[in-house]
Amino acid sequence: MKAITINRYGDKNVLEEQDVAFPVPARDQVIIEVYAASVNPIDWNIRNGLFKEMLRFSFPIILGWDVAGKIVEVGSDVTNVQVGDAVFAKPALSPNGSYATYTAVDSNYLAKIPENLSFEEAASIPLAGLTAWESLVKLTNLQKGEKVLIHAGAGGVGSLAIQIAKSIGAYVVTTASQANEEYVKSLGADQVIDYRTEDFEQVLHDIDVVLDTIAGETLEKSCRVVKPGGRIVSILGNPDQTLADKYNIKVSGYWVFSSGFGDDLKQVAKLLANGKVKPQVGHIFDFTEENIKKAHELSESHHAKGKIVLKMK
Repeated sequence: MKAITINRYGDKNVLEEQDVAFPVPARDQVIIEVYAASVNPIDWNIRNGLFKEMLRFSFPIILGWDVAGKIVEVGSDVTNVQVGDAVFAKPALSPNGSYATYTAVDSNYLAKIPENLSFEEAASIPLAGLTAWESLVKLTNLQKGEKVLIHAGAGGVGSLAIQIAKSIGAYVVTTASQANEEYVKSLGADQVIDYRTEDFEQVLHDIDVVLDTIAGETLEKSCRVVKPGGRIVSILGNPDQTLADKYNIKVSGYWVFSSGFGDDLKQVAKLLANGKVKPQVGHIFDFTEENIKKAHELSESHHAKGKIVLKMK
């Protein structure tokens, strides 16, 4: 089958088209014919070798950890789905990802695609949607009426997090460029801070929850705008516990690959089905080696609005 692989670590030019073996499902897996996938920062961070000591993958590596498509084969122990079902998933972090015409996925990692979504829209959801859902609902337990600060609201995670926070009934503050102000307001943001001309630390106070998608100086500044007893979750590593002690707040890090989250993806699917959350597909690339290089270049620029999707069928 066709796949876009890497056979060494490096820049976008290590991406190459290659024929690879058709996947064989384990007893608890399904084989998905991939209709669409998406590009996330984890893809090019693995490509450039950032996680090579932690993951120890063998080459060739097929990147991609968002997938939408139809099931063509099921393992002997799979009972929750069947051949022909249209599903989307965040596959396990392995060297056999979704930049391929077929991929194997654990059956507890997936959910059926809501009927009002295209495959491209569905592929934009799992990793970013689960990051937003798990961060706001499980780790910080965001409540109706609370104030939440979501950094980089026009990005893949931020654009979904704004909508999820509004579905809970929170007051949403987000950072974005002036060019994206109307966009993030259309998603439900109540207050927008132009990060290029305003210092959010000087504007905000008594925030209940922060979703940090930037880290570094932004994380420490965020600690200073959260009320005592407030909560911060960072999707870029585990925050320093001394920050929590210093400001009397709760800090936590989030790693989306810690489990399958199939049940949580089903909760996100319900929000998608009833229109409370809408996919934010900003860019679609056909499935070719050259296009995936362009998609990686766009993602690495940090200027993509919404999600970057790869269209296989």
